[in-house]
Amino acid sequence: MTTLTALFRLTVLCSLLSWLPADANQETGAQPSDVPGLMELMAKVTSREDRFTETRTVAMLTRPLVLKGTLAYARPDRVEKHVISPYEEHILVQGDQLTLSTQEGTKRIAVNSHPLIRSFIEAIRASLAGEVAVLRRLYHIKFEGNQQGWVLTLRPLDAQAAEYLTSITLTGHGDRLTAVDIQETGGDRSLMQIHEPAS
Repeated sequence: MTTLTALFRLTVLCSLLSWLPADANQETGAQPSDVPGLMELMAKVTSREDRFTETRTVAMLTRPLVLKGTLAYARPDRVEKHVISPYEEHILVQGDQLTLSTQEGTKRIAVNSHPLIRSFIEAIRASLAGEVAVLRRLYHIKFEGNQQGWVLTLRPLDAQAAEYLTSITLTGHGDRLTAVDIQETGGDRSLMQIHEPAS
């Protein structure tokens, strides 16, 4: 369950990194009006590194857990999440290999060996490639947008994924994602705020 939960969050992180413009200083003025518009913006990124603050609300904890760290993506298939506070955790997906490293040790998983993991990785790659049809095969997609910003809500269509994940809500403006809200079926929640690029 720990690995699956980590993967849910990694999937979202990968998607949000791909949403950011290739040049952080470039003001394109682009305002997506639909899902294909967002996919077009996502497919432009070759690499990215940013800081994050993630607040997790977990049923078994008496108070929310606040994580801080960095996110990195490099085309075509390398994604990293590095938690630096309040503990060390490193998640890496490259090719068909997922590696989760903690103080307890390192665990490696072949993506193709687990249907749930494979479905999420396919979602990542579809987002990065701008393949709207593949994303729609995996999620029910609701898009709301205006000149001030947009909200994209994803709900899994796969029954196995839906056992763990209720929804993923992405919030942004123009071609920049600013927040990600993950709702899990057991009531746990992860809210991530995206900050300026890591130095």
